[in-house]
Amino acid sequence: MSPEVKEKIDSLVASNKIVVFMKGTKLMPQCGFSNNVAQILNSLGAPYESIDVLADYDIRQGIKEYSNWPTIPQVYISGEFVGGSDILIELYQNGKLQEMVEVALAS
Repeated sequence: MSPEVKEKIDSLVASNKIVVFMKGTKLMPQCGFSNNVAQILNSLGAPYESIDVLADYDIRQGIKEYSNWPTIPQVYISGEFVGGSDILIELYQNGKLQEMVEVALAS
């Protein structure tokens, strides 16, 4: 990953309390896993930024290296990598995601 791509991802993660690197946008997800994440965050009423990795090849490849996680979507809350669709579903079902979102938005 180039230093420019790392800097761009650093900036996106740092400047948004909740950011999702996904295929498509939060209004129009382009894959089922990205849609799952969007639906979960929408159901919590959580304001979040979505980054369409399909629109930027460097970000699409760079985010995988950045997080050391091979799949998309990727969710960051308060600057920390949380996981992808399966992890978000699990956190949502056990109530931990709601807590994480509330803490992030309160800070």
